[in-house]
Amino acid sequence: MKIERINKLEGGQFGKLRAFFDLKTTDGFVIKGFKIVEGINGMFVGMPSNKNKEGEYFDTIYADKELRAELEKLAMRAYGQDSANNQPTASSMEEASPAPAPATKEFDDTDIPF
Repeated sequence: MKIERINKLEGGQFGKLRAFFDLKTTDGFVIKGFKIVEGINGMFVGMPSNKNKEGEYFDTIYADKELRAELEKLAMRAYGQDSANNQPTASSMEEASPAPAPATKEFDDTDIPF
C-alpha cells in the first residue's frame, strides 16, 4: 500500500485536522478519506467516516491493529516528508559557516503604523 494523494491543511483553520490522504492498496484499490488528526497524545490516522442522522461519525473502513500501525507509519512519513527534506543534517550544519548577524534597528513610537 502507498499514499496516493496527501492534502496538508494550513494554519489550523480546520481545528485539529492536519491533512487528508488517499491510500492505494497493492491490489489497485484507492480508499479515499483518511485523515491525520492532532490529538492530546500526538498525531494519529483517522479512518474514513460518515455522519449518521444524529450527527455522530462512524468509521466506514476497519483495520486490525497491525495494519493500522503500518498505515500510521506510512502516513506520518508522508506527512513529514516535506519538512524532513528541508531539515539540515548534522554534517551539513557542521560544514556551514555561521551566517552574519542581522543589523538591529532601534524603534520608536513613529514606527507604529496606527
